[in-house]
Amino acid sequence: MKFLRITPVLLLFTILLSSCNSVRVASDYDREANFSNYGTYAFFKPGIDKAEISDLDKKRILRAIETEMSKKGFTKSDNPDLLVSIFTKTNENINIYNNAYPYWGYGWGWNPWYWGSGFNTVSSTSEGTLYIDLIDSEGKELVWQGMGTAALADQVDKKQERINEIVSKIMEKYPPGLEK
Repeated sequence: MKFLRITPVLLLFTILLSSCNSVRVASDYDREANFSNYGTYAFFKPGIDKAEISDLDKKRILRAIETEMSKKGFTKSDNPDLLVSIFTKTNENINIYNNAYPYWGYGWGWNPWYWGSGFNTVSSTSEGTLYIDLIDSEGKELVWQGMGTAALADQVDKKQERINEIVSKIMEKYPPGLEK
């Protein structure tokens, strides 16, 4: 019987813990595109320049994309089949937890003149969304888009690691139909 009481608590704790570090990904693509025709890529500078993040973070993202593209057998080229562009969005999530003291109110030691607000806990997290666009260089049309949303790293030394994780999860969706 004790097992039945503990199991939901452990399940909730596991879900909460895993949701903190997860990367939510999605992708979309042109159903008429033949992805087997693509073997080379280059970065689309006009698109990358529009991304509203620091140049250092852009470099981190582009390094991660280069790594993932090479894992997929792509080579960087001056005459590419695909152009790679990025777009980013950032949201600040503010969470307020109102925790009233459990001994206030009716019951033993109740005092009608001693009501308080308890204490509040406020926390904020930055969440970023990275879009990776793959554009057919010949027709200049978007053929694939991957999107990943995750909490951002606060420490500078953890940024590259977090960006690598996000880009890796997004690129698992490419090419369409071969997702893990």
